[in-house]
Amino acid sequence: MAKTESKSHLIRDKLAYTAIIITVYLLGRGIPLYGIDISAYTDTYSNAENLLMQIIEGDANRYSLFALGISPCMISSILIQIGAACRTAEARARLSPKRMNRMQVALTLFFALFQAVLRARDLRFRVAENMLLLAEIIAAAEMVTGVLLLLWMAGRNKKYGLGGQTILIYINIVDRMMSTLLRFDIKALLVPLGISAAAMVVTLIMEGGEKRIAVQRISIYNVYADKNYLAIKLNPAGVMPVMFSSAFFTLLKLIAVGLHWLFPKNLRIAWWQDNLALTTIPGIWVYILLIYLLTIGFSMIMIGPGNIAEQFLKGGDSIRNIHAGRDTRRYLMKHIMIIGFFSATIMSICLGFPLLLQLKDGINGELAMLPSSVMMMTSLWYNLNQEFLTLKSFEAYQPFI
Repeated sequence: MAKTESKSHLIRDKLAYTAIIITVYLLGRGIPLYGIDISAYTDTYSNAENLLMQIIEGDANRYSLFALGISPCMISSILIQIGAACRTAEARARLSPKRMNRMQVALTLFFALFQAVLRARDLRFRVAENMLLLAEIIAAAEMVTGVLLLLWMAGRNKKYGLGGQTILIYINIVDRMMSTLLRFDIKALLVPLGISAAAMVVTLIMEGGEKRIAVQRISIYNVYADKNYLAIKLNPAGVMPVMFSSAFFTLLKLIAVGLHWLFPKNLRIAWWQDNLALTTIPGIWVYILLIYLLTIGFSMIMIGPGNIAEQFLKGGDSIRNIHAGRDTRRYLMKHIMIIGFFSATIMSICLGFPLLLQLKDGINGELAMLPSSVMMMTSLWYNLNQEFLTLKSFEAYQPFI
């Protein structure tokens, strides 16, 4: 009886847990770092680059406990996934989830330290000159602590709540979109909202659409044998490449800043520091290139053509008219590459076009990021809705005893 009652309140409990996580996150964004001069942060971040950072960091002025957001967590996560994908199946089997978690924490700590040190140098403090270095060290330590706390919260929400770590990004997107929409009149919003509506429709089509590859199953000998297929989403990675490209773009910019600090007379490094921005042509092209690379890479990781080919080979199944083993892997890799390239092209058009428009003064720099926000919000909401429907269906099942 107790088990049945626990199951019937599963959605309610998960929603309540996620609400607690969101509350803690919002409170943490309002806690300033040690010694910060809050009065010095009166300007608003209205260009595309800063708005992009706010999506993954959340803090508009970037001086709170959660100033770094989940950017280090995202970077470490994708590096762990890439590392695992490069291993053989036998090596992956020996890699325990506990060890992978430790590796991710270590990488997250490394990137958090790197970003915190660079960020602390740009903060404005209200302390005496002889206390400035100490204030920077304390602020950097607080930012690293905030990242580790967010990593822990994201893990707990993934286990007990809804949305995993993406729920934090969802809150950032909604917060940013609401403040943006309230700042502009309807005339200024017409073009960005039109592009955003198109991006939303395209995202829904790609989230729900799929390519079906006919598969022969040796265990099926009935009428359904001719209807068996391998389904691949038209957008296998969702908007994860958009979010992760934001984190990697921020990391590249921080690397350029750090290198310029070490080599101030190097003209090439100085050029990259000035042009790694979403308000320049080179910066926009770098951002789009990251979207292409991450979209194709995530598609390969999430679908895993090598794993599918190996499973087919062991189980005796096959793709129609394709030999099992190496031919199957090549066939799947080819189709995933095509799908990933198509998906990346669609996203790049939806995101790159408004960024190019802002260079021509076609739209405001703040509104240039509205289509990307709508695209991410649509995909995240679609996946949240699917998770909710799955849990609802699970609650509908009645126990046998």
